[in-house]
Amino acid sequence: MTTPIHNTTTNELRSAFLKYFGDQGHKIVPSASLVPQNDPTLLFTNAGMVPFKNVFTGQETRPYTRATTAQKVVRAGGKHNDLDNVGYTARHLTFFEMLGNFSFGDYFKAEAIEFAWNLLTKGYGLPKEKLLATVYAEDEEAAGLWRKIAGLSEEKIIRIPTADNFWRMGDTGPCGPCSEIFFDHGPDVWGGPPGSPEEDGDRFVEIWNLVFMQYLEGPPGTRAPLPRPSIDTGMGLERFAAVMQGKRDVYDTDVLRSLVEATANALSTDPDGSLRASHRVVADHLRSTAFLIADGVMPSKDGRGYVLRRIMRRAMRHLQRLGATEPVFYRLLPALIRQMGSAYPELVQHQSLIAETMKGEEERFTALLERGMSLLEDETARVAEGGALPGDVAFKLYDTFGFPLDLTQDALREQGRTVDVAGFEAAMAEQRARARAAWVGSGDAAAETIWFDARERFGASEFLGYSSEKADAEVVLVAKAGIESESASAGDEVAILLNQTPFYGESGGQVGDHGVLVGENLRIEITDTQKRNGDLLVHYGRVIEGVVRPGTSVTAEIDHTRRQAVRGHHSATHLLHEALRRQLGDHVAQKGSLNAPERLRFDVSQPRPITAEELALVEREVNARIRENSAVETRIMTPETAVAEGAMALFGEKYGDEVRVVSMGLGDETRGAYSIELCGGTHVGRTGEIGPFRIVSESGVSAGVRRIEAVCGVAADRLAIEADERLRRMADLLKATIAEAPDRLAALVEERRALERQVSELQKRLATGQADSASESINGVTFVPRDLGDVAPRELKNMAEAITKQIGSGVVALISTAEGKGSVVVAVTKDLNDRFNAVDLVRLASAEMGGKGGGGRPDMAQAGGPQPNSDAVFDSLRNTLSA
Repeated sequence: MTTPIHNTTTNELRSAFLKYFGDQGHKIVPSASLVPQNDPTLLFTNAGMVPFKNVFTGQETRPYTRATTAQKVVRAGGKHNDLDNVGYTARHLTFFEMLGNFSFGDYFKAEAIEFAWNLLTKGYGLPKEKLLATVYAEDEEAAGLWRKIAGLSEEKIIRIPTADNFWRMGDTGPCGPCSEIFFDHGPDVWGGPPGSPEEDGDRFVEIWNLVFMQYLEGPPGTRAPLPRPSIDTGMGLERFAAVMQGKRDVYDTDVLRSLVEATANALSTDPDGSLRASHRVVADHLRSTAFLIADGVMPSKDGRGYVLRRIMRRAMRHLQRLGATEPVFYRLLPALIRQMGSAYPELVQHQSLIAETMKGEEERFTALLERGMSLLEDETARVAEGGALPGDVAFKLYDTFGFPLDLTQDALREQGRTVDVAGFEAAMAEQRARARAAWVGSGDAAAETIWFDARERFGASEFLGYSSEKADAEVVLVAKAGIESESASAGDEVAILLNQTPFYGESGGQVGDHGVLVGENLRIEITDTQKRNGDLLVHYGRVIEGVVRPGTSVTAEIDHTRRQAVRGHHSATHLLHEALRRQLGDHVAQKGSLNAPERLRFDVSQPRPITAEELALVEREVNARIRENSAVETRIMTPETAVAEGAMALFGEKYGDEVRVVSMGLGDETRGAYSIELCGGTHVGRTGEIGPFRIVSESGVSAGVRRIEAVCGVAADRLAIEADERLRRMADLLKATIAEAPDRLAALVEERRALERQVSELQKRLATGQADSASESINGVTFVPRDLGDVAPRELKNMAEAITKQIGSGVVALISTAEGKGSVVVAVTKDLNDRFNAVDLVRLASAEMGGKGGGGRPDMAQAGGPQPNSDAVFDSLRNTLSA
């Protein structure tokens, strides 16, 4: 496996790494999602060991003790945040790949060092004289192994006494010394070896870090050897590719350079000119954006979506600096897929969704710039000449309207103004604190400690509910208030763990089962079933009669009617998903679901609202598949085989070595079934059992995500009966038959509109007639105050405009008290704008009505309040005009 040092592609380096460790008995594990599934405290997967965290701590076991991965990593938020440096240094990236090999209590230091040294020197062909190693100062064992295995001299084994070479998972838990491997670019590059005053130079670059997980950190001052020492290594692929390709800058490697040139070609710019950094920012952010969207993250105002949106908008701002005047970002996606699509098929599978999301976000960002500049002008008008824009105002522009701080600074710099950055950062810190407090993360929820212990003692729960809704079982654990208990009696709220159960634990959008546990002189009503610690099925409920203890024998029986309704709705979501994809396009992907007894809720990636016509076609398609009454088939296979056979897999979902593949609906010559999905839920036996299907509503959830709510079976029958009853009542009120009712109602609506137009016109004539006779003269200013009673608030501006034309010069104040609320419009003719501002006057009026604020233009503004008090409003305005 010898490879020339200057002629190795990034894809070849990745493949060679995985093959080498695969040949050494390591399980080649596909990259996990960028959304961590086992640590809700992390924003993104930020290291290669994150997917194995629970394996290292002993909370999870796998059928292998050696593993190797090429793990997708993003560092753009939280503790590990490289975003602001990206594009301006030779090494920083928000997205990169971490090559790693891991041992879970199998081999240790000697083998890890030997594997690394042999791969680098014999596999990749790096010259031995170019390599050196660091060790933790107290780790003489590692130093000795480097001498013995690699033949390194003492001067090439550098002892580091600081925490840089001692790794910890946290304040407590597994920890151990590190050993880093550095490559020497040679004396013509400035810099010194690690630990020296010149270590920040570019001569010596770290290419591999080996963590020897050797100890268990306990309370302060305590540390004990681990019974099964482990290995965790990481090698940044991009940084290593730079070494192997004879480069000193990761952006000059083949993959990133191709993305830089794609931008340059799209905009006809010089990739190495004065805007070189902008090209690099776009190249990096393109990868982060595409991979995050492929793993289910969508741009939004908080959490992961907030960071994604910031990454996207930073790239788009740099594209505009490069001369882009229309959406360009999404047009760069094919260049990325050409480079990385074979290694990461999720990019290909979700290409349509990624492109649609990128294009839509760029279009919104362009509109944002125009709106933001207008808002900024309004806000700066309130600031003293030459004064700094208050930080909270800059943050409001950013947080409410998405106008970034750097754009605000650029715009104000042209006016010789600045921004109170400290105030902005204080407001940002306060907002982040609120967001952290409210955000619960995603992935596996942090389970109570009791269930981790239970998993070790009793193993996974055996689920029998695919084939049985009633089963005998033994109680293995009883808990009250999250604490394990020896027993529970009538009236106690309990959590029960059984050795086997037909109860489905809430997951995959399907709610948990209800039912009963019955034993000798014992009855427990179960009101929820949840998954804990991955595969424990915990039954929550109340003891109605008797005493329950570990070892008690019970019969577990679910609520059959409820389960039937739930599985009908769950099965309907499969048909709905496929129908949406066929009607709207392959970009449609599930973003969340709820399958409950009374309804289903289905969120999908879709950049625009779904029209009524499209929804009707989807509903018709689903019902056609239900009427086929075809058998629903479930097969067990590997995830790879399932996807190869056309099964829909949700990237970001955690699948095991075997998965359930659910097929329903008749297929055709190209596809074995209408719908094929990976799903662990419960489903009907034949599609006809779903019953009639009705879409109830369609709405937006967030940018690029639409929500459909629907019902089927008994719930759909109930909806139809209620609709028929409402239609009969409407027909009776219209004194028409049901068939005649729509035309009769349409005629009444048109008649009402005509009457409303007549009333509005009469109100306008009454309000504007004889304006001169109703006017007052205050300090030389004509003032027309009128309380118009129940006139619709939307009519006030038109009436005010008509009156100002009549009086020529003056101030007009009109009040509506429709529906018991106050609405006021103030108009100021333009010749008086240097003395009076309609916005200021309307805010005074609003305050008199118990309201806050108001807005508009200097010549016309509107506000409201809960306490309509025209006398107080007009007196306040008179006082202001006379001042």
